[in-house]
Amino acid sequence: MRWYLRLAACLAVSIVAAIALTPVQAAVRPPKLEYQITTLPNGLRVILSEDHSTPIVHVSVWYHVGSKNERVGRTGFAHLFEHMMFKGSRNVEPESHTSIIAGVGGQSNAYTTEDTTVFWQTLPSHYLPLALWMEADRMATLRVDDAAFKREREVVKEERRMRIENQPYGRLSEIIYDNAFQVHPYKHPTIGSMADLEAASIADVRDFHSTYYVPENATVTVVGDFDSAQALQMVTQYFGRVPKAAKPVPRDIPREPPMLKEKRVVVEEPWPLPAVVVAYHITYDGHPDAYPLHITAKILSDGQSARITRELVYNRRLCLQAFGSGNLIEDPNLFYAVCIVQPGQSPEAAEKALIAEFDKLKTQGVTDQEVQRSQNQFARDYILSRETNEEKAMHLAHAAVIHNDITTADGEFDIFMNTKAADVQRVARTYFNETNRLVLHILPKGGATR
Repeated sequence: MRWYLRLAACLAVSIVAAIALTPVQAAVRPPKLEYQITTLPNGLRVILSEDHSTPIVHVSVWYHVGSKNERVGRTGFAHLFEHMMFKGSRNVEPESHTSIIAGVGGQSNAYTTEDTTVFWQTLPSHYLPLALWMEADRMATLRVDDAAFKREREVVKEERRMRIENQPYGRLSEIIYDNAFQVHPYKHPTIGSMADLEAASIADVRDFHSTYYVPENATVTVVGDFDSAQALQMVTQYFGRVPKAAKPVPRDIPREPPMLKEKRVVVEEPWPLPAVVVAYHITYDGHPDAYPLHITAKILSDGQSARITRELVYNRRLCLQAFGSGNLIEDPNLFYAVCIVQPGQSPEAAEKALIAEFDKLKTQGVTDQEVQRSQNQFARDYILSRETNEEKAMHLAHAAVIHNDITTADGEFDIFMNTKAADVQRVARTYFNETNRLVLHILPKGGATR
């Protein structure tokens, strides 16, 4: 769910403000998504949702593989294959997929997360057969040659340099997760490490592809202006011929052992100011506790009036910037808060203040007004993030792939709207405990803390 909770920031301020002011009791429930779902004999799952409001169609292919499916020493493969999937197939030349879609007036792209790799295109609806054929062609006949692999490996390495290594605080998330997890693959970043990318061989890459980029590990979602019977016939025609994998898709993800005591870490980075992180292990997306945890994240850190920002940045001026995240994804993850320490203040004071905000949730709870504000924000985000064919497809595919229950695409709205202040206090008492806590001080190299 986390991907659509951020979308409203990009929309019109006047619309956002109007919806945010609506009392939660009067929040307009969005219309339910109309869809049909089926599975082809080769294991491919197909979701179809007609919307004839515009002559546009969106096609996405979700492969249920992300960085958590990578093994130690071979990280970054899922993201690497996001690049490799544009390097041509038996019938499409390298880099031609994007240009062909653009040539008919469409858009296409891809992205990789910890849990999924998604390829999508939005284009005029009468080109639906073209999009389906090209996606099926690269699923069945992707070119995985040594020259293309080596070129894309260098592209990914440069991307890592630009996005992570050469950015101030670019390694923050990487440092948090490396210290928070012992064995679960969430420990390593989606983009992978330089050492692992350099060590990868073409044989490793081909094995990864043949294991995960198969019909029974994919979900095709089509939303827009089409006839469902005809669309299903086309999906069957193009994708139905892709053979099943030779072996079942592995799901042997190591389980993270529970923490038994607080973990404290001090590291140094070439950053201008110290950063303090307080993190707790939490549950997974779709668990009953996930919904009040989402509300908790909004109360603590969503917006300038949220608790952490208001108290640590504006009132006490301990932090130049303070923010948090309840990272609820397919497997149990983290809820953390970060303070970039204000010059003249100490990391110790920032740590104490961050922990105090979590403790207040347990001892004092939250107000009904805070819950209502968060529910208003959620209703705003939820409604505004279902306006386009692409966004509807994301809701449906996320529910089917991550929850393995497509009905949650609609059902979650009511769960959020019925969350109470007592639920927030209950999950705070469940997860925000000392034995479940990581405290991380990241100091500027040289030991300067002020």
